[in-house]
Amino acid sequence: MKSLSLDNRKIEVLLYVVVWALVFSVPYFGERSSGHINWHEVTKNWMHILGYLAIFLINVYVFVPRLLLKKRYWSYFALVSLFIFVVIFLNIFNAPPQGDSGGDFPSIEKREKDRPSFSGKPPLMAFADNLIICILIIGAGTTFKLMAKWLNEEKLRKDIEKEHLKTNLALLRHQVSPHFFMNTLNNIHSLIEIDTEKAQDAIVRLSTLMRYLLYDAAQNTIELKKEIEFIRSFISLMQLRHSDEVVVTTVIPDQIPDLRIPPMLFISLLENAFKHGVSYPLESYIHFELRFEKTALLCIIRNSKHKIAAGYQGEYSGIGLDNIKESLKLLYENDFTLDIRDKENEFEVNLKIPLV
Repeated sequence: MKSLSLDNRKIEVLLYVVVWALVFSVPYFGERSSGHINWHEVTKNWMHILGYLAIFLINVYVFVPRLLLKKRYWSYFALVSLFIFVVIFLNIFNAPPQGDSGGDFPSIEKREKDRPSFSGKPPLMAFADNLIICILIIGAGTTFKLMAKWLNEEKLRKDIEKEHLKTNLALLRHQVSPHFFMNTLNNIHSLIEIDTEKAQDAIVRLSTLMRYLLYDAAQNTIELKKEIEFIRSFISLMQLRHSDEVVVTTVIPDQIPDLRIPPMLFISLLENAFKHGVSYPLESYIHFELRFEKTALLCIIRNSKHKIAAGYQGEYSGIGLDNIKESLKLLYENDFTLDIRDKENEFEVNLKIPLV
């Protein structure tokens, strides 16, 4: 966040330098267009611009941050007004008399003769012209500063939101039900005496799953192949828990692209399918499918829906569909599609995410 703020300051300073460089170039190119550069006149105009630049910088770096942004409005207005009048007085007093080409210094008599009109204009008109310019400069500088402050705060707010989202995602990734581990261990314990080979395979699967949760899930992205391996282990252990009561089908392409995705992206939806799609007295099924398109990955999860499961739709997700949608929005903003189809005897979720 500090580097971000520093970058914004650099951009702000660069903007000021470019704008004022253009302003300072106006007198030079104005004289150049006449075919002869009167450096005395250019210098005189630059001196006037220096006064405007001074009030601009003082306003931007002193008055706005120390007075205006701290809600000391009267002090801000008083000091800005004072500096405006000082700059106006200096500009009018140092302006060349009317008819002075700037090439040669006018005589003392001519200076004294022309002094009452100061800039060659009536004093009131000269004052009004300078006042308008100063007000425009103060307004532009204040607008730039407030806009820069707003952009900094907006980026800071987004950074805080991202950190908050990362925390939420980390919590979601560690919310695989503790009951799942307990039941799996109990099933493995029962298998040891019945089918040693199957029990050993289950232990390997459980070890893969736990290693993933402890290490891989802590990363921002993970290889898609590892994510699929985690899903296979999860499904295998869930089948071990439900035995032959649930028909589980997985459709995953043999060729897996070398891509990276956020970890545990599908597990919440898959766990919900097992949680709400299984009814022991009735036939139940879970279908998990991955499809690869040109620029997207499509995940399809279908599970049986039984009428005896009262309140099924409202209790679909153990962590809530709203949390799942929020997590996806944090990860992909609006660049994803989550289509939920609540049918009479089936619940289907289609999740489409972009591939990077």
